[in-house]
Amino acid sequence: MSDGLEDIDAEVRPKLEYPFDAPPERGRVLEVAPGIHWLRLPLPFALNHINLWAIADDDGWALVDTGLRSDDTMRVWRELFANASDPRPLTRVFVTHMHPDHIGMAGWLTRKFGARLWMTRLEYLTCRTMVADTGREAPADGIGFYRRAGWGPESIESYRVRFGNFGKYIHTLPDSYRRLRDGEELRIGAHTWRVVVGNGHSPEHACFHCPALKVLISGDQVLPRISSNVSVYPTEPDADPMADWYASLAKVKQEVPDDVLVLPSHNECFRGLHARIDALKQGQDRAFERLRRTLAEPKRAIDVFGALFGRSISEADVHLLGMATGESIACLNHLVLRGEVRRETDANGVDWYRCPEPARSAPAQRIAPAS
Repeated sequence: MSDGLEDIDAEVRPKLEYPFDAPPERGRVLEVAPGIHWLRLPLPFALNHINLWAIADDDGWALVDTGLRSDDTMRVWRELFANASDPRPLTRVFVTHMHPDHIGMAGWLTRKFGARLWMTRLEYLTCRTMVADTGREAPADGIGFYRRAGWGPESIESYRVRFGNFGKYIHTLPDSYRRLRDGEELRIGAHTWRVVVGNGHSPEHACFHCPALKVLISGDQVLPRISSNVSVYPTEPDADPMADWYASLAKVKQEVPDDVLVLPSHNECFRGLHARIDALKQGQDRAFERLRRTLAEPKRAIDVFGALFGRSISEADVHLLGMATGESIACLNHLVLRGEVRRETDANGVDWYRCPEPARSAPAQRIAPAS
């Protein structure tokens, strides 16, 4: 779960290669491949940073991801502009997906430089839809979703208060954009990049692979030290994003060679893409094994945090509680849809989950070897 929690399955962590001793200092950049520069911006969460990538383009710089809208982010951007050794403007702004730490400053940057926004259609439209909730009251469907998960009155009230905050972390988006498509080839500066779309963490997440430079900008799809949050949300309560995430891991492994330098949105640049994908899949398989065992007795979504994440989560930590609840329901939905778990709703409208017989290992989903 990409909230700053490291993987709890130490035995499936691969030995990855981290070629850089340290990330760039605040307000500075670090060249990681010819014409590709690493920027790091702050986040006000347990996961306290996001990595951005500036790529030399014909008349300036193409930027991948933008940071969260905040005063601190704005200060760092001004430091970056002041310290720039190459003051050419931004030519294009690429966004991997619509989460605020990635898209938050996109509107400001595109307007400042007259640059165009490039992202996938589902990410752009989903972001616009969520921003439109700013100022709305929490919907009954959302309140019911979290009550069914087992949230108490204080957590529900916190949800009511926080609902609609998404748009506060995002500068107003441009009213038009350039759509990215899976498999599309883009010319950025001297090199061709291929768009590799994944799902599960977000609706239509774009990664960028440059075969000539042997580089993959992986966004949140593949991270070296933590796993991506894969959640169900009130808008689609019966979704199975975990199946999409498994399929996307297999796709990235199939389409991207193992010898790339991976540039992730969090943690450090690394080598060992295929080993990391295998470890992510194995770690999730182990989480499902623990979940099956704990569901020998009926549990609510909020009761399985220990099995999935190796820790309890306080209702006072509303940000983490929301992420953990969404990911727990994603795991539970996956097993329900596979016929391994039954869900029943009690008289109070709370969902309870239980394996219908002693927990057994289901055949693991295989990630095919890369051709």
